[in-house]
Amino acid sequence: MQNNHIMEHETVAIVVGGGPAPGINGVISSVTIEAINHGKRVIGIVGGFSSLFEGQENNIMPLTIDLVSRIHTTGGSILRTSRDTPENAQEKFKVLLATLKELGIKYLVTIGGEGTLFMAHWIEKEARGSINVVHTPKTIDNDIPLPGGNSTFGYQTARHVGVGLVNNIMEDARTMGRWYFISTMGRHTGHLALGIGKASGATLTIIPEEFPERKVSIKKVTDTITGSIIKRLAQGRDHGVVIIAEGIAEKFDPDELNQCENVERDEISGKIRLSDIQLGRILRALIREDLRSMGIKSNIVSMNIGYELRAADPIPFDIEYTRNLGYGAIRYLLKGGTGAMIAVYEGHIISVPFVEMVDAKGLIRIRKVDINSEVYLAAREYMIRLEEEDFEDSLLNTYAKIANLTPQAFKKRFEYLIMTPSL
Repeated sequence: MQNNHIMEHETVAIVVGGGPAPGINGVISSVTIEAINHGKRVIGIVGGFSSLFEGQENNIMPLTIDLVSRIHTTGGSILRTSRDTPENAQEKFKVLLATLKELGIKYLVTIGGEGTLFMAHWIEKEARGSINVVHTPKTIDNDIPLPGGNSTFGYQTARHVGVGLVNNIMEDARTMGRWYFISTMGRHTGHLALGIGKASGATLTIIPEEFPERKVSIKKVTDTITGSIIKRLAQGRDHGVVIIAEGIAEKFDPDELNQCENVERDEISGKIRLSDIQLGRILRALIREDLRSMGIKSNIVSMNIGYELRAADPIPFDIEYTRNLGYGAIRYLLKGGTGAMIAVYEGHIISVPFVEMVDAKGLIRIRKVDINSEVYLAAREYMIRLEEEDFEDSLLNTYAKIANLTPQAFKKRFEYLIMTPSL
């Protein structure tokens, strides 16, 4: 049965997918206000795509200007969100599409990352012109390839909050004479880890992109960190902070990882549950044993930063950004547009067709950190890690003495870290 009070006017629906990110409410607010000001009815799908997959027509929230006028400064999502994909997605998709049509949806605004962008593209293709679809790019991972290298909304706030936390941890590290291993979110890329590490001046940041090989040995990562600790000791400092992007775990050999900690996989996707892996704890145990074997006393604490960042109140950058995106999304739809993502580029609000966002396999392209860029090279310059010049005689002898190794043994143990691996 169609919901007649919704069918009175052309209806705009908003759905949020994936994990939370600062600024979601800003998009909801600006979309709602702009659409209502143009005579449209606006509803929110509560609970994300999971509600649509289950055909829950009553799981909607009518949106009004009074309801949304002040939510743009708040974190979280008044519509909630979900990242669940049913096991029989192909079959359930028919339910999703039928639910949207039963609700009388003419325009659909999706808010999310690459998974939600994939869903938006799928809906737009299968709707065959009956529903106009536009996407707004949200993810603290910052891994959607936006024009001009611009960030996805939520990233700037997440980095801002993360830097504040790490600054406090760095002072604790100095005060207590200890090391902190901090893992951050970022399934595919190291943008967030690098952004936090660079802005806070962390001792070392480890990201997946710096290891071009398909599979990375855990030992290579632990040796990188151990080398940093030894180099810091040579500089007279017994403390530091290492930022580690969780996505590095995806490059580890599962068998090798299982030797350290039992690895769980998502029942539906089969992907490793990165948020469940205590990456810092694994590295801490291995490195403490490594340092102990060299006669080096260590005080290491592991921790995660991630969930603390996702629902933070957005900083002004993301508040302004999401207002632009929501405004642009409605203007695009009302001009007859469909099948595109809204972005801001050189002061203009533009649309990027979905077809430009997918690869040859039909999957959404992922933006990785360009380790050959000057932006990354600048970050490396301010890290403390073993470099080529550290294996010259004067420094080599100092490091070897700290590690209770001969210079030759130290060189054999660590020099491979500065070599470019053969792919």
